[in-house]
Amino acid sequence: MVAALDDEAMGHAASAQWVSGKRKSKRRRSVAALPRLGRAVPVAERRCAAYLTRMASILPADPTLDEIRAALAPLIAASAAFDGFGPAALDDAARRTAVDPDVARLAFPGGGRDMVDAWFADIDARMAAKWPADKLAKLKIRERITTLVETRLDLLAPNRESLRRALALLALPGNAPHAAKLGWRAADHMWRLAGDRATDFNHYSKRVILGAVYGSTMAVFLNDESDGHADTRAFLSRRIDQVMRFESWKHRRAANKPDRPSLARFVGRLRYPGR
Repeated sequence: MVAALDDEAMGHAASAQWVSGKRKSKRRRSVAALPRLGRAVPVAERRCAAYLTRMASILPADPTLDEIRAALAPLIAASAAFDGFGPAALDDAARRTAVDPDVARLAFPGGGRDMVDAWFADIDARMAAKWPADKLAKLKIRERITTLVETRLDLLAPNRESLRRALALLALPGNAPHAAKLGWRAADHMWRLAGDRATDFNHYSKRVILGAVYGSTMAVFLNDESDGHADTRAFLSRRIDQVMRFESWKHRRAANKPDRPSLARFVGRLRYPGR
């Protein structure tokens, strides 16, 4: 439901899009052309407002709590810049969607933490709608991951102050386990969209590394005032370069690894001796 609206209401102007595929040529803009990127921000804000208006009117006559949660999440995020992820933002979102405030609270039993969770789930859904697996498959693996991280930040950009408040909430000691869960979920979602099907140790190491890259990039993004978030893109590119070099070293090391004694292989031979 949410994903179907993204391409129509939340697409950003081409001059503010993140670099990938055809967009690589935009990195070659001259310094004189950079100020034009700033004019895309009002366009993004207008489209964000249109998206929120649509979200406020898509609920069915008798919605479930999950449907209410999905519809209210982006509206809460829009108000959270001023009110935080609390009752005031929730009540404002409920009013805009004509949902009973008491029912709206039932959709977020965990309070602000659940509101942040629902907002990030909305970002996941819109990212997947913008870059489905078959579309990503045309890109190289490095480009897939870079594109997905940049798309997430692009979707978060209209509510950057709300993101700051969300991260401050998740940084509270009692919310640390939930923050780790949300970070893992974001990294896992991006890797699955990118086509990763690993089930061994690489499954976990890839997600831990991407989670660290995404988290550090988001910290830069929150304070980035450069045109088109150019500083954030450059930082992300450097981090991805470091990860790619590490992965190349890891593969070379595995290829040159001698056949060392294996305890598991030894125990297996004891149980199933060769004939």
